[in-house]
Amino acid sequence: MNLGEIIKEYRDEHNLSLQDFANKIGTSRSYIHMLEKNINPSTNKPISPSIETLKALANAMDMDIDVLMKKLDDDQLIYLNEEKYKEQFKTTIDSKKVFPLLGTVKAGYNYLVEENFIGYIYLDKDVSDPENYFALKVTGDSMQPVLYDNDIVIVHQQNDVENGQIGIVLIDGEEATVKKIVKYDDHIDLVAFNSYYPPRKLDNTCNFKIIGKVVEARISKIFE
Repeated sequence: MNLGEIIKEYRDEHNLSLQDFANKIGTSRSYIHMLEKNINPSTNKPISPSIETLKALANAMDMDIDVLMKKLDDDQLIYLNEEKYKEQFKTTIDSKKVFPLLGTVKAGYNYLVEENFIGYIYLDKDVSDPENYFALKVTGDSMQPVLYDNDIVIVHQQNDVENGQIGIVLIDGEEATVKKIVKYDDHIDLVAFNSYYPPRKLDNTCNFKIIGKVVEARISKIFE
């Protein structure tokens, strides 16, 4: 087994989320996700752990490091030098253009956004504030024929958009939706491109906030 498979097996057996397991070793959820996928997003190459990493993981999984190493595939490369281990994570592309793909956002209503880390996505243009960008994967049909299932929208984090722009709106602290935002004096309408879905009115009696503006879309069905 590779290291990622061992971690995933342990999490499944103990019903632990990525964040739960990350908390056990004091690291980030995205790092554990990367180890499980066994792919370094900066290089698209497999990740080779260090001895120190294996010690921390073995401790988190309540096993002796010797037991963990015996579980690993025979061809698993392990760094003895911690600095050499860290070098594999040095990005070879402009980090200002690489943004996290955080989860899914429903192109419709009554859906809980899944803010789990999925991976990274590359933006073609330079931006001055890369820390304020993220990407989300669309599901649902309310934004067809503009956005379809598995399309990816790149979002700039901001708490307002101009009238008529496409934004991401968080409703009741849980439900996120991507819609065209039409503003009125006393409310906003969330407008779908699919005529089957009527506009949804949000006023000051509703618990909502705009969390970002869609600045780019990666259309999966454009050539179909």
